[in-house]
Amino acid sequence: MNQKTNKTVLILGANSDVAKQCIIQYLERGFSVMAASRNTVSLEQFIEENHLDASKITVLHFNAEDFDSHQKFYDELPVKPHIVLYAAGFLVDNEKALKDFNGTKQMMLVNYMGAVSILNIIAMDESNTNLERIIGLSSLSGVRGRKSNFIYGSTKAAFTQYLAGLRQELSSRKIIVNALVIGYIRTKINKGLQLNESLIMEPDYVAKFIVNAGNSFIIVPNFKWKMIYYILRILPESLVAKLP
Repeated sequence: MNQKTNKTVLILGANSDVAKQCIIQYLERGFSVMAASRNTVSLEQFIEENHLDASKITVLHFNAEDFDSHQKFYDELPVKPHIVLYAAGFLVDNEKALKDFNGTKQMMLVNYMGAVSILNIIAMDESNTNLERIIGLSSLSGVRGRKSNFIYGSTKAAFTQYLAGLRQELSSRKIIVNALVIGYIRTKINKGLQLNESLIMEPDYVAKFIVNAGNSFIIVPNFKWKMIYYILRILPESLVAKLP
């Protein structure tokens, strides 16, 4: 059911499967959405195919890797957001990343460096009295280093630590920062990977946790993944080394 609100959410990396579901669910809650992505054509097709209210959506071009464009992007926003969601992500197979630094570099640029670049700009704009929440999509891969995905995981671990510090920095302004620590999702980024089917979450399910984020810093969707998260945190290094 639509709820009336004058609030706006800025979704960075809005072309991801989870982000698209967030667009739908924020609209259902009455938000206006600024959907930002490198692939604006795909976003416009998604809006049309799903018969979304285009009058409530502004599609913007955003490139997480183009740091020099970030200040201009922010300055030219049609309205300053109440909520910011950083959903941009990039994944390369660990073995490939070990042999080809280009894949490693792009994961660093999109998953961490691009996030820090744009979120610093947004967070430090004290003239934006609208801002009440920043949400970042992180991963269970960043909880402990494991040999199957430690390069991707390291970018997500860095992002989570950045968000933790940002939360402290913004607490005096009563701005909430959340980190969604997410397990396997049925999305295009995971297509072709050998994953445990019983643990795979649907994008719309994960989106519900994002749009309903409360005050907690770490939010882990799904009870099974929450248990895995806590086990990973306390597991001795000798046992972590035996994990794939």
